[in-house]
This record gives sequence, C-alpha cells and structure tokens, in this order.
Amino acid sequence: MKGINREKAQKEFIRYLFMVLGCFSYALSLQTFLIPNEIVGGGVSGAASLIEILTHLPAGLFIVLINIPILIFGFRLMGWKFILRCFITTACLGLATEILSWFVPPMTDDNILAAAYGGVLQGIGIGLFIRFETSSGGTELLGRVTHHAVPVGSIATHVAVFDAIVVIVGAIALNNLQNILYALILIFISAKVSDLIVLGLNTGKMCYIITNKSEEIAAFLIAHSPRGITLLNGTGMYTKTPKGVLLTCVKNSQVAYLKSSIKQLDENAFVVVTDATEVYGKGFKRM
Repeated sequence: MKGINREKAQKEFIRYLFMVLGCFSYALSLQTFLIPNEIVGGGVSGAASLIEILTHLPAGLFIVLINIPILIFGFRLMGWKFILRCFITTACLGLATEILSWFVPPMTDDNILAAAYGGVLQGIGIGLFIRFETSSGGTELLGRVTHHAVPVGSIATHVAVFDAIVVIVGAIALNNLQNILYALILIFISAKVSDLIVLGLNTGKMCYIITNKSEEIAAFLIAHSPRGITLLNGTGMYTKTPKGVLLTCVKNSQVAYLKSSIKQLDENAFVVVTDATEVYGKGFKRM
C-alpha cells in the first residue's frame, strides 16, 4: 500500500511540476511576444491580452477572473476534481503571467516573428497541459459546457467559434485586421508544437507489402531486420487470386533499406508506406 501511495504521490508531483513549466512557457509567449506586439490570439488568454493592451490592466488577473465563471458553469458537467485542477492551473498561469511581466522584456517588434515564437511557446504549454492531464479551463471547457447545452456540431467546433470571436473582436477593437492573419500563424504553430509535445518523436512508417512471395520476403526481412512482421491473408479482387499482405512498422531511416530489399525479391510487389504518429512495442518505445 505504501508503495502504491508513493507512486501516486510521485505521479502527482511530476504532473504539477510540468503544469508549472507549461504555465511559465505559456505566460512567456504572452509577455515577450504577443502582448508587446498587440497580437490577440484565441481563448481566455487572448481576451485577457486584449484587455491589457486596451486598458493596461494586468492580463494575468483577467486570465483568472474570466475563467472563474467558466469553471463554475463546468462544475456540474466535469466534477469537482477536474474543476479544482483547472483552477490551480489557471491561478498558476495568471501568477506566472504577472511575474514574468516584471522581469522579462519584449523579444522582438516583428509581428510575424512574435506570432511564430509565441506559437511555439504556447504550443509547449498546451502540449504539457494535455500530456500531463491538466487544464486551464478557458474556451476548451466553455466549449464542453455549451456543447452539452446545445449539442450542435462537435466540441471542437464550439471551441473554434469562441476562439474566432476573441480574435475578430481583438482585430476590430485594435482597428487592425492584420491581427487575424497573425493569430492564424500563432494558432497553427501552437497546434503543431502541442501535437509534437503530446505525441513525442516516437514516429515511424507503417508499411503494407502486397506480394505473391510473402514467405520469402518475410523470411528475408526477419533475418536482416529487427522489426516484427505480420501476415494478413488477402485476395486480389481483379485477378481473384490469393495475396499475402505483410504488415510491418519501421523507423524512418529504414524505409529505403526495406524498399530495396523488397525490390530484390519481388519487383512486382505493391508497397504502401504511411506515417505512423505513434509506435509502441519491441524495437520502438515501450508502452
């Protein structure tokens, strides 16, 4: 029992450690790139940034204040444990935003660079939130609440609508329609970076090999490659003849060797190579 409790405590410590790091990364994007260059992205942080740009009131404070009613609305839907975790993350993000505003100067006055690097830092923060199962609430939680009340479209659609409203209102309030273009750069890069943080670099290639010489190719690859191979039985619908379909996953650097090996054994083989965003098991990352 003590071992289980120690493991649980260690997991919670790691979760909150990376939550804090995610908050500081997200706050750094606001204070060093986005707010100084008057770039308003989506979400609660975008709304708080707009308030600071227009009124010079602290964005960190409004990140917390705007989130409070959203957390209250989400309480019944998500439960108190999730909402408490959201509130802790929100408070940490607001505090980090204010702390960094005292010490960190703007990094650039180029709006494109600001949108790009702001997106990288926001993506790191969001990715850490997702990977370690924390959330700052915001429009993601608001989208869940409104979708539950009005189940039209998906949750992602509701979130996108709220984010778009913030971006458009920001562009109008600042009398700068180019802000929409900068916000799109910010959101795109943020999404890509957060995916990278969540999925990691544990990528590979999934290969389907359709051949009449499945036994020979499988034996050769097993003998010369550390990758496992699975044989699927198929039928060519044009010729109505049985076909062996070999399924294997290889690392990106091994694709060229795989193709040259297959070519030696069966020039008529049909090979399909696709991206595999996550691969777990022998020869790759452990589950």
